[in-house]
Amino acid sequence: MEYLENTTYTSFKRFCKTLELRNNPDLIAAYKKAHSKGQVWPEITQGMREVGILDMEIYLLGTRLFMIMDTVPDFDHEKAMAELATKPRQAEWEAHMAQFQDSSAEATADEKWQLMERIFKFGE
Repeated sequence: MEYLENTTYTSFKRFCKTLELRNNPDLIAAYKKAHSKGQVWPEITQGMREVGILDMEIYLLGTRLFMIMDTVPDFDHEKAMAELATKPRQAEWEAHMAQFQDSSAEATADEKWQLMERIFKFGE
């Protein structure tokens, strides 16, 4: 299912994930550069849109990455991640990113990025 970039969604699902980078300042700097404005390959962001990812932010503290991923309301995480893995250049991007990540080079993005459990939400 393709989702339109200019569509306004009044509700969404949020997923938070974490991943550990290799403890190497040069690799961390290169990872940050690869994710700076205009550096992520357009095929990657297009694939994310196509599976229903509306917005994504990645934060860094030391070697720990924290991702916030907002998706369409009917987003099925497992199905979408499997579909995303088949998108153009996705495998190439994952192989490129593996050099920075403290995980097996053969691991899929879904295996590297671990879903976090929400334990608190203000207002609930």
